[in-house]
Amino acid sequence: MNWITTMGFVAGICTTSAFLPQVAKIFITKKTQDISLFMYIILTTGVLLWTIYGLINEDLPLLLANGLTLIFVCSILVLKLRHG
Repeated sequence: MNWITTMGFVAGICTTSAFLPQVAKIFITKKTQDISLFMYIILTTGVLLWTIYGLINEDLPLLLANGLTLIFVCSILVLKLRHG
């Protein structure tokens, strides 16, 4: 694995793990009033497109990071819709 791929994995770990505290907090408290629904719709769309882009280009760091991030942002979006 070259240093560019390693950098991609490290970047993916950083950006993906940044969503974990938010997902955990919302899951525990069920409070989503301060989260923008419109922002999460846009973010979910963007992350979905990045995931597809990573898949098309066979870019494993991009695909894995955005695939996991997609799970997290979709979780937040569903919790926002459920607990508004």
